[in-house]
Amino acid sequence: MKKSTLFIMGAVAAMTAQAQAENLPDRQAQLPSSPKVEGQEYLIPRPLDAIPAGAFGDKVRKGYQLFVNTQQLRDKYVGNELNCVNCHMDAGRKPNASPIWGAYFAYPAYRKKNDKVNSFEERIQGCFTYSMNGKAPESGSPELVALSAYAYWLGVGGLMDQYGVKGEVPELADAELIKGGKREDFPIPEAIKQQLTVEQRANLPGRGYPSIPKPEQAYDPARGEQVYQAHCQACHGADGQGQAIAGVYALPPLWGPQSFNWGAGMHRVNTAAFFIHENMPLGKSMQLTTQQAWDVAAYINSHERPQDPRFNGKLEETQGKYHKHAGYYGKEVKGILLGKEAYPVFPKKQ
Repeated sequence: MKKSTLFIMGAVAAMTAQAQAENLPDRQAQLPSSPKVEGQEYLIPRPLDAIPAGAFGDKVRKGYQLFVNTQQLRDKYVGNELNCVNCHMDAGRKPNASPIWGAYFAYPAYRKKNDKVNSFEERIQGCFTYSMNGKAPESGSPELVALSAYAYWLGVGGLMDQYGVKGEVPELADAELIKGGKREDFPIPEAIKQQLTVEQRANLPGRGYPSIPKPEQAYDPARGEQVYQAHCQACHGADGQGQAIAGVYALPPLWGPQSFNWGAGMHRVNTAAFFIHENMPLGKSMQLTTQQAWDVAAYINSHERPQDPRFNGKLEETQGKYHKHAGYYGKEVKGILLGKEAYPVFPKKQ
């Protein structure tokens, strides 16, 4: 067979594979979670004042600043009133609140959400697209490098302290930072590598939101409304739109045009229930029963929010392709078909 023929066949096969990958159904797997273990020890990140001076430290600091004040990217990459820290508590440092150090060691990894292996920066790009109802920064952008550097520094610094490795966190090139830490060739101190396998690093205790038992009664938005009024509305408002002072949100909106969209992981009732039970109410978590957590998660997620960015113009098809899980997209609640009149994706701030 001629080389030209082989080349054409190979090109066609590659194009076909790419087309298939782009059209594969999103099975929207839930975020990793497991029950809490009593007495479990968790990674302790280094304090922020330990971030080193110099160019690498500047990237880490920028990553921290973007994480806690993601609104500085509004209209560039962010399309709502949320910050990363709203779902990843204590600036992404808190175990059992989906800490960013745990996520860093979990990527590259296959994700059912887009049916391919994702690097760490691709995972963050997804956060901008869905949780921030915005636009993904381009690969290798300063913002993605900075967020990756921050996650890397928190994770590796914490492991170095845990295993008695002295000194500063080794600097990495930008191209290495954005890959993530779940790989055999990841440059990590030998003392840590001898203690933890790649898979063990990818599943550090406290990585996600701890799972809780299924509710004794089927979760119910009506009961959840009562829980919300008693425990949540003081911070997030009776209308769920959070609290803003001089246009700056101190407490985030939970539904409506300025919250996460229908593609974000938090719109799943189970994910929201896990997060709420462990981390809410803010400053006094673990106050709700598991039933209350499930019910109030259902109530929050039974309201309209921005459209799923993958919406193809047909609600039923989008629901069937991307939402075969515990959620309310494409379902009728109080006479309203959720998703039909969803708010815009990536709107400009008024």
